[in-house]
Amino acid sequence: MASQKKLFNQTCRNFTKLAFEQAKIYIGSTGKNPSVGCIAVKKNSVISSGNTSMNGRPHAEFNCLNKNINFAGADLYITLEPCSHKGLTPACTNIIIKKKIKRVFFSLFDLDKRSSYKSLKILNKKKIFVKTGVLNKYGNLFYKSYLLKYTKKIPLVDAKIAISKDYFTKNKKSKYITNEHSIQRGHLLRSKYDCILATSKSINEDNSILNCRIKGLENQSPSIVIIDRNLNIKKKSKILAHAKQKKIYLFTTSSNKEKEFFLKNKGVKVYKIKSMRTKVDFNKIFEILYMLGFYRVFVEAGLTFLTYLLKNNFIDSLYTFKSSFSLKKKGYNFTDNSFLKKIKLKNKIKVNLYEDILYKNKLK
Repeated sequence: MASQKKLFNQTCRNFTKLAFEQAKIYIGSTGKNPSVGCIAVKKNSVISSGNTSMNGRPHAEFNCLNKNINFAGADLYITLEPCSHKGLTPACTNIIIKKKIKRVFFSLFDLDKRSSYKSLKILNKKKIFVKTGVLNKYGNLFYKSYLLKYTKKIPLVDAKIAISKDYFTKNKKSKYITNEHSIQRGHLLRSKYDCILATSKSINEDNSILNCRIKGLENQSPSIVIIDRNLNIKKKSKILAHAKQKKIYLFTTSSNKEKEFFLKNKGVKVYKIKSMRTKVDFNKIFEILYMLGFYRVFVEAGLTFLTYLLKNNFIDSLYTFKSSFSLKKKGYNFTDNSFLKKIKLKNKIKVNLYEDILYKNKLK
């Protein structure tokens, strides 16, 4: 009996893991809705799968079940509680009932008051078995940005940096520190966030575009947020040439009306901030980003700005791409890297970057 229960629980976890793999597909690209994954299983085999669509609709359950398949008696594994309210689309509990699903398993209860804890009662009333809390710990990590949206009303802020073996972030001989495989992995990371936060200094130096240059992920390029205290961004920056193709927001303390007019004419949304000197000031900026609907922020900036955010505890996770080579005299930094060195690199991500290594440090 105990072994049967253990096997049942392991089966639940395995199929829920597959549902989370579906949820990963459009994470960062589903707008105000969470990215959800859904797996339909019959006779211990997957018969259908679905995930939340780009921009948040249709939902994962609809995409999984809206197919010409006999779902009667099937089990459904979902990463988040199915919605039970009618919005722009019908409630997901309706299609679950309509398709005669036998059992429903999900990881977390939704925090949206319109659905929170309601699906259990609705589905049980239709004699559908419901098991909750499957992979609960993993679910809490996966949905941290979504949970912060309701609990603290702030976005999740992650960051990345590339360093040489001897902790330099700049190379006098090349634009890049790491190899092509790390660069491509960085583009993949970008696709998992709804906005990239950069500074005009780093953009001017690299003339960067900050999009996803991986075939098939071009449409998942995030919006851009630029910190530009003195409106120093160059008018001929490549990123401004793409301003009308994607949303760009710029925060400044300057009152250069000519430059503001130029930027607005390019399609850049300019926000005037009284000060950008203190932690309170940057808290305000992140609050504005939350109000704009950005819940997953990815920082790609130079060592100076990144160090400031790290010291002030803004960064949740830091992705560090580390080269196997030392730059020695070819390397330099714009600021002291001692704080960065204090962060002990651990938790290697299992991805083949050849000689480079990718670490993910959870900081809070």
